[in-house]
Amino acid sequence: MKLALVVPGGVDRSGEYRVIPVLLALIERLAREHEVHVFALHQEPQPARWRLAGAYIHNIGDHRTRLRAIRAIREEHKRDPFDLIQAIFSGSCSLIAVMAAALLNLPSLVHIAGGELVALHDIGYGGRRSWKARLREALVLRSTNVITVASEPMIDAVEALGLRAHRVPLGVDLRGWPPLAPRRRGNGQARLIHVASLNRVKDQATLLRALALLAGAGLSFQMDIVGVDTLQGEIERLIRDLGLETHVRLLGFKTHSELRPLMENADVLVMSSRHEAGPLVTLEAAVAGVPTVGTAVGHIAEWAPWGALAVPVGDPEALADAIHGLLVDEELRLKLAISAQRRAIVEDADHTARAFEALYLQLLVTDSPR
Repeated sequence: MKLALVVPGGVDRSGEYRVIPVLLALIERLAREHEVHVFALHQEPQPARWRLAGAYIHNIGDHRTRLRAIRAIREEHKRDPFDLIQAIFSGSCSLIAVMAAALLNLPSLVHIAGGELVALHDIGYGGRRSWKARLREALVLRSTNVITVASEPMIDAVEALGLRAHRVPLGVDLRGWPPLAPRRRGNGQARLIHVASLNRVKDQATLLRALALLAGAGLSFQMDIVGVDTLQGEIERLIRDLGLETHVRLLGFKTHSELRPLMENADVLVMSSRHEAGPLVTLEAAVAGVPTVGTAVGHIAEWAPWGALAVPVGDPEALADAIHGLLVDEELRLKLAISAQRRAIVEDADHTARAFEALYLQLLVTDSPR
């Protein structure tokens, strides 16, 4: 098959910086058997092309991106026809994929991987914050042939719109991120890790307030926060205000290979997001033998209580209690880690590619898989 994937980015020519590892893993596996063309909307400001993970990358660039992306897909289709078009992320990616598919009389798939179906007005986040955005998303999702999502809560969100979705988690590449058996922690300082860009939807303010409660209760811990700061130092100032300087390290961006030893050294991954379709780092932590405590979103809600501990969004007291409870109950911590690892290994990157390929074949041999 010849496949067109429309993505916002995550396919930098370096293969290491500004990439989405699970996306690269999927592309590489699809490219083993198919001709894959990836149309990246904003990887670089200027249009460009390169090869990555066995695929052809078409960077669209800034300015009139949607029109030029559709034109780029049409031009490549004229050279040698595509079999189908898939958007990884909805929003602009899905609009482009569905419009191009309609123009070329091709089937399309949309994978919802972010905040396309939520509206968090107080922080300006989500794809349903205006009537125009809601209308556009409804039209796109009703026009595509197949909708896929990463987790059961996202299935529920799609069904609330009167639509059907297939659950296809974006799994971990077990060759590049190999499984490591869960380890018993020692009696010393607890090692916590949080991996996410510093922004409103990841809600590090709630995370830090939970950590302040733990510090006030006398718990000995070290928290490593890995992620790009988009809040102009706000989180660093809050760390100082809460007196957490000796407990929290802001490590900034780390490549995937740089993240691995930090993850292996951790006892618990802590996530405080207000919304997640995944999060992907929960899968990576599970493969590395590390359980997750976090808010009841995405995989965390889906796996609780057997593979993760989930607490209400925006509740630092509940988050602190869950972290403390897991750190003082080693048998529970290991039980969660083992259960989560089994699930993440079964639903790895190979599983993801096979699941998408099955949907592709179903699309090509039937009028509509819905």
